[in-house]
Amino acid sequence: MITSNENQVFELETWDISAAGTFLLTKEKFSEGTRFKIDLTVPSNRIKKLTGLQSLIESEGSVVRSSPIGVAIRFDRKCQILSLKAL
Repeated sequence: MITSNENQVFELETWDISAAGTFLLTKEKFSEGTRFKIDLTVPSNRIKKLTGLQSLIESEGSVVRSSPIGVAIRFDRKCQILSLKAL
């Protein structure tokens, strides 16, 4: 999560993800507009088998909706997909 002068790191689970954004499961309360930097590891046995790499998606976005079980994040237009060596 990115706020004005404070950085916090959360390990959260995604409920749904698309090119436009994601829904993160969390009981933490975040107000609309809260900025997030999101690093998503996408486990894929096929990717690992073919390339030996693990896929990672990096993006930033903002909370657009919250509910008792989590928050919806809309990604900024810039989305970067990287590959990292599997651990």
